[in-house]
Amino acid sequence: MEYKDFNDYELLSYIAEGNEEANNIIIKKYEPLINKIATKMLPYCKNNGLEKSDLIQEGMIGLDHAISRYHEVNNILFYTYAKTCIQRKIMSVIISSNRNKNKILNDSISYDNEANLISKFIKDSNPNPEEAILDLEIEEDLVIKIKNSLTPLEEQVFSLLIAGFKYNEIAKILDKSKKSVDNTIQRIKQKIKKLTEIVE
Repeated sequence: MEYKDFNDYELLSYIAEGNEEANNIIIKKYEPLINKIATKMLPYCKNNGLEKSDLIQEGMIGLDHAISRYHEVNNILFYTYAKTCIQRKIMSVIISSNRNKNKILNDSISYDNEANLISKFIKDSNPNPEEAILDLEIEEDLVIKIKNSLTPLEEQVFSLLIAGFKYNEIAKILDKSKKSVDNTIQRIKQKIKKLTEIVE
């Protein structure tokens, strides 16, 4: 079997039937994409001890997740879904490795202050929303609630923001324009505002 002779959906069908060769072929097919994403994100690992091989390994895990879970999604190309899973997995290990430095999710504060802290992020008058959200020491359960209200792209942007990445870095990592990132953040702000109103 050669991957050029089969499309993704044929390979996925064979994989579902337990064909190990088809699984190896689709991995080989997506190795260049994983390598490309790992290379792009490597500059953000300068101070956290991660190497490119670590990112590639995480990307492989993300691809495996896409292969095993694709049957659960609708109206999305496998390539798009696989790329998203690979990016998320690599981003996740980078964010985790930076967590001690940024301490966003590790430090807990009283629940009474959460709404006020989040309001610093959603204020339109704040010229640096990425800096404002980095000041938030919100509890992890609230972060989970926020993420559950976001689209996949919004969740990726939000995760990178609270991990300490700047607009231009997020744009490069996600292959988006700065304007697209800014628009995404505006949508996130509105959703956080609504969530805060519900909490209150």
